[in-house]
This record gives sequence, structure tokens and C-alpha cells, in this order.
Amino acid sequence: MDNSEKPDLVVPDISIVVPLLNEENSLNELFQQVHDALNSSGYSYEIIFVDDGSRDRSWEIIEELSLNNSWIKGVRLRRNYGKSDALQAGFEEVSGKYVITMDADLQDDPKEIPLMIQQLKNGADLVSGWKKKRHDPITKTIPSRFFNAVTRWVTGIKLHDFNCGLKAYKREVIDNIYLYGEMHRYVPLLAKWNGFDKIEEKVVQHHPRKYGKTKFGISRFLNGFLDLVTLLFINRYIQRPMHFFGLFGVLFLFVGVAINLYLAYLKIFLNEPLGNRPLLFLGLLLVMVGVQFFSIGFLGELLNRGVKKQKPNKAEKTGL
Repeated sequence: MDNSEKPDLVVPDISIVVPLLNEENSLNELFQQVHDALNSSGYSYEIIFVDDGSRDRSWEIIEELSLNNSWIKGVRLRRNYGKSDALQAGFEEVSGKYVITMDADLQDDPKEIPLMIQQLKNGADLVSGWKKKRHDPITKTIPSRFFNAVTRWVTGIKLHDFNCGLKAYKREVIDNIYLYGEMHRYVPLLAKWNGFDKIEEKVVQHHPRKYGKTKFGISRFLNGFLDLVTLLFINRYIQRPMHFFGLFGVLFLFVGVAINLYLAYLKIFLNEPLGNRPLLFLGLLLVMVGVQFFSIGFLGELLNRGVKKQKPNKAEKTGL
């Protein structure tokens, strides 16, 4: 089926979400690669380009592509929000039964898409690409391997490449997750927590970067770990904050009271002066901190009972 002849009202089989930042040189070539890879596959599809605050001609090119092809959509964010927010903005525009995410730098190969879709048809909820043979500088590959090893160990999800931008999802998966910060790295974990635990992996071809330069930096690497800690904490304690804050509150209270009882014994029975003892201040501090932790946990329990979960406001955007 020639996708260029598809009527506007036909719901596509596949929605391809492509977040991008300053990729003017890649867009036309990426469009052609996707067109060539899927046009003979039998699948109808749409491409949703999400411009995450580019300062080059990326948006102008997206407008031209959208004008000439009814199955291309464009979403433009007013500033650079980051990849997770760009993906979320694209997810909110998809209409296909299956959703593909891929990068715009031509390193992902669209020819992998039909094979990943077949895995979804065979029962997988999510298929993550694995760039087994990478064409990236060592300053990117070594931190990435360490990150993936730690994430694999902490989450229990046996994937080799959490960072791979090429992923395939059943539509209901993205309808049940919300991305922000650096959470795009942990879509498999978010999916698992929402009951989509049929997560598979596929070795995919990885091409050298042809244009521009990588947006990877040490700050993104560190932020990714912080977001992992946040996710694990929220998943475990968001519904029972007293289990975390109350535990530390009781611990601090117990130690603080024990110290103060010991000092009271010294004062009452041994008549020792306490004014110059740092232990006195430590005991009082621990009691106050313990009360504060316990109070935070109690307030958290009250909020859980009285406030319904709400999604964050959507990023400001314009669309085609």
C-alpha cells in the first residue's frame, strides 16, 4: 500500500514518534528512509515529528513535509523541554495501533520496524532495540554500559540497552504512562509497573552519526540515575509514605529518647553537669528530627486519602 495515497480519515496501523533538536540536515533523509522501509510492508503509518525547541530550520522542513504528505504531523514545543517531554507530546498525538519511537539522527534503521511490530503481534507489550554493535565514541559507550548494567540489576528487567531510542509499543502501553525529566530511559520499567510485563528485546542495526553532534553529556548521565532513584522511591512509597518517613522518625525518636534518658540518669543519680555535653544537643536534635519525619509521613498519608492523582500540565506546543 502506498502510504502517500492514504485518505486523511484512515486510522494508521503504526504511529512513528520522532523527537528532535536541531536536525535540519537529517529530516528529509529520515523521511525517505521510513517511506522506503514501510511503503512495501503492508502497514499504513503516520510520522509525528516533535521539534523540541530547535534553532535551525528543522521546523520549516517539518512544515514542508507535512504540507506535501497528509500522513506527516508536526508538533513544536516553544522551548527545549528535553526528550521525555518531547516524546510525551508526540504520544498525545498518536492514533495508530502500534507506536514506534526513534531518533532523528539517522542512527536508527527504519527497516527494523516491521520486525519489531511482528514481535508485538506475537504477544509482546514492548520491544526495545539493542544496539549490540555501536558506532559511538567511547565517552558515550562506556558510561552507557555501566548505566545499563546498574539499571538492569536494580529493576530486574533483562534488557541490554535501556537508552536505545528505537522502541515499539502497543498503543495501550503509552496510554498508561507519563514521561517527564529523563524518564524516557525507563519506559520499560514504567510499563512493567503498569502491568505490561511482556518486554522483549531485538538486536538492531546502528549507524554512525551522519550530521551534527551528539546531545549526550555527563549531566544527562547523572540525571538519569537521579530519576531512577526517584522512580524507585515513588513506586515503593507513594501510596504508603508513613512506611518510609515513619520508620526513620521512630528510629530517630528512639535513639534521641535513649540518649536523653541516659543523660537524665547522669544528672539525677550522679549529679554530673550536662551543659557542656554535645550529647545533650544530639539527643534533643534527634527527638526533633524524629517528630518531623513522623509528621511528614502522617501528612503524606492524609494527602493520599484526600487528593486524587493528577497528571502534570502538558507542555506548551503548536501542531500541524
